[in-house]
Amino acid sequence: MFKKLLTRTLVTAMVAATASTAFAADATNWPTRPIQVVVPAGAGGDTDFNARTMAKYFTQLTGKSMVVTNMGGGGGTIAVSQVQGSTPDGNTLFFGHTGQLVVNEVAGLADYSYDVLDIACIAAVDKGAVFVSSKASGIKDVKDLVDKAKAAPGTVVYGTEMGGFSHLQGLMFEKLAGVKLKFVDSGSAAEKVTSLLGGRADLGAISFGVVQDYVTKGDMIAVAQPNAERNTLLGEIKTFREQGVDMVMDKPYVIAFPKGTDPAIVARMASIMKQITEKPEYAQDLAKTYKQPVSYYGTAESVQILEKTRATYMQYKDALRQGGK
Repeated sequence: MFKKLLTRTLVTAMVAATASTAFAADATNWPTRPIQVVVPAGAGGDTDFNARTMAKYFTQLTGKSMVVTNMGGGGGTIAVSQVQGSTPDGNTLFFGHTGQLVVNEVAGLADYSYDVLDIACIAAVDKGAVFVSSKASGIKDVKDLVDKAKAAPGTVVYGTEMGGFSHLQGLMFEKLAGVKLKFVDSGSAAEKVTSLLGGRADLGAISFGVVQDYVTKGDMIAVAQPNAERNTLLGEIKTFREQGVDMVMDKPYVIAFPKGTDPAIVARMASIMKQITEKPEYAQDLAKTYKQPVSYYGTAESVQILEKTRATYMQYKDALRQGGK
């Protein structure tokens, strides 16, 4: 009896060990099949561009393709839920930014934060955003903006997507500059541009690549860039800091997996992304399309950045939730 029990125990242990070894081998050899990349935004925007650019070079390096699935709606909550509910086998990953992983929680649109997924890395950082003013507003720089907003509080119209990332940008500027803006829901980036050109909005935060032609023609004025240091790809546009307002707010793009994914797979993806960022062609693609310099942060540093970002954004919780109603 004892001999039979011992035999069964040994067989069970051997099977478990074999399965564990096989899984470890799969993790080491990852990817072994096409990877689904869930993007919480429609095709053609900055998040989609960064995801597809990553996917192109991922295929070059690994020989395996990435299938980008655009899953907009719910401010990104649908996409996050999709990845959350996927099997943690490394074959599905999330590619989005702090808007979906942090701002949604701050705005009360989601009851989760970035830690519902296993963070692999920050693959890129959008440093191409600028605050632009309409020609009709007469605002040419931060001093003009602050003076006008203080002279007539609540009259400078800031076009935004209420409850979203650009709304938070406006709230942060209000607090740091000590002014009061009038927030108006302008919708998407394209709709925001229309509002600025039509004089229905005085100010907006948007990717420079979207408005560069209008700035060049004088139809809009680039007021400032919210980066710690100048992104030279934006030309001579000054930072807020250079103009007396200590505002820094960029937008990291995050790669993450369903909770419980093998750490070896998570680490492998982070390593591949780092290799991608070292390719000169990749840097050229980012610069040409979105005036975006190359950025990369490994797993541990990414988690620290997200934690710090969440703590900072939570200061604006009440205002963001009130404005998003």
